[in-house]
Amino acid sequence: MSYDFSKLQKRGDEITEWLKTELGSLRTGRANTALVERVMVDSYGAKAPLQSVASVSVEDARTLRIAPWDKTQIGPVQQAIDKANLGVSTVPDDLGVRVVFPEMTEENRKHVVKLVKERLEEAKISLRKERDEVWNDIQKKEKDKEFAEDDKFRYKDQMEDMVKKLNETFEDMSQKKEKDISSI
Repeated sequence: MSYDFSKLQKRGDEITEWLKTELGSLRTGRANTALVERVMVDSYGAKAPLQSVASVSVEDARTLRIAPWDKTQIGPVQQAIDKANLGVSTVPDDLGVRVVFPEMTEENRKHVVKLVKERLEEAKISLRKERDEVWNDIQKKEKDKEFAEDDKFRYKDQMEDMVKKLNETFEDMSQKKEKDISSI
């Protein structure tokens, strides 16, 4: 009998995706559509995600262009972005809203790098919790004589390899984001 690591792999993939989303939403000074993905717009009396009322595109290195499907939504789109407090300035025009990213100061860069490290640590903590659950399950199954003690340690090594690879992925993502922040 072999141990099924699919739950650990699935959670590892979920944590990786979460970290990718979190790091993508951190402002680097470069225009990035991920920054406005969580913005909710008051559209016809209901809250709607920005992507459902407008197209979002990168105009240049420091500017996003948001073009609402309905031009009467330009005002609500601008208000939603301003309310989101993203540290950007908005300029409405007849086609939509331009979102301008200011230059990052050294203080801002340090703050964003700190946020990157916090998100990395949150991902590692989540993964450690999953690892602990799997290890407890392996130990329980060995106690219940579902497999031998040798198998328990073999499964532990397999689990640790999976966790190590996921942690390396997290570190790579974090380092790329930090490099992106400092290169602008």
